[in-house]
Amino acid sequence: MLPTKKKQKIIKEYKVHDKDTGSPEVQVALLTEQIEQLAKHLKKNPKDNHSRLGLLKIVAERKSLMNYLAKKSKKRYQDLTKRLGLKAQK
Repeated sequence: MLPTKKKQKIIKEYKVHDKDTGSPEVQVALLTEQIEQLAKHLKKNPKDNHSRLGLLKIVAERKSLMNYLAKKSKKRYQDLTKRLGLKAQK
């Protein structure tokens, strides 16, 4: 779970317009942060299968949002992958 201040900071950085909280860019950025936190947790706790399942679900959700964004706007997709340091899909 992300702290509120960190969540607000991410939203402010990736928002598309002033009142934006739900654009694909914001959602992917938030999911990426959650993935990083869970990956760090799983390195310390390798037998935590419940968290591992949650991580897989979050990764799948992020992938689906990234596919949507790639179909909708190739430029926004490429900008987001560069900003987050993700590999672009073909």
